[in-house]
Amino acid sequence: MHYFILAAIGVFMGLFGGLLGIGGSVIMIPALVFAFGENQHLYQASAMICNFFVGASAVIVHKKADVLVMGVIKWLIPAAALGIIIGVAISNSSVFARDNSYLLARILGLFMVYVVVYNCLTFGKRRGGVDGFDISRTKRSVPLTILCGLLSGISAGMLGLGGGTVCVPAQQFFLKMPLKRAISNSAATIASIAIIGAFYKNITLSQHNIAVAESLKIAMVVVPGAVVGAFLGSRGMHKLHSDIVRAVFVLLAALACYKLLTVAPAG
Repeated sequence: MHYFILAAIGVFMGLFGGLLGIGGSVIMIPALVFAFGENQHLYQASAMICNFFVGASAVIVHKKADVLVMGVIKWLIPAAALGIIIGVAISNSSVFARDNSYLLARILGLFMVYVVVYNCLTFGKRRGGVDGFDISRTKRSVPLTILCGLLSGISAGMLGLGGGTVCVPAQQFFLKMPLKRAISNSAATIASIAIIGAFYKNITLSQHNIAVAESLKIAMVVVPGAVVGAFLGSRGMHKLHSDIVRAVFVLLAALACYKLLTVAPAG
């Protein structure tokens, strides 16, 4: 694989992961498919490793800014941890084994359609006040918070995502959480569960005739740029208008939809 391409993917993954609290897999996995062809199990294993570093880098910034909602996070993380184990188990099932791994790419493509539509519908909305941090109108519900965590974890484990593409809108919908708070909470969740998913997915790569060394090789090249991008992106989240970020992301996500929905089986 071309190291320059992987390094560039890392920067963009971290940048958008930090800005939107999504971990960055929705950038990394489609980009790898564009550049190198379909190999979904390998890409998911590498992306989960990278998600941990993106999430952890973003959390440092959000923690310093004191925008994490700890009462929500304490329930989100355990539920998402359980969900990601369930999701990885689903992705490793016989339904998606070997030549059928491209089906995971197709499912991710369908999920990306939802991501594009959701982000288009939220243009111009300013929940949480002008700065996007006011939590006075949030709905504090433990069962709904656990539901958000489970949905985030299952999608993360099944599709190799950071979980933020579900965690952010789920918090907004179920908990009425303002966007920037939801992004910050999502980053903390990703940092906590990604390492679990990465370990589980990587130790089961042999089921798909893939060496763990291949996953680690990709991650080692992607991570440095992803960390830098995550620091820049998470800082930008506190300064830039969310619609500017959202517009660029929608364009990239639309391209990813097309590639993932038309991907051919490996080999």
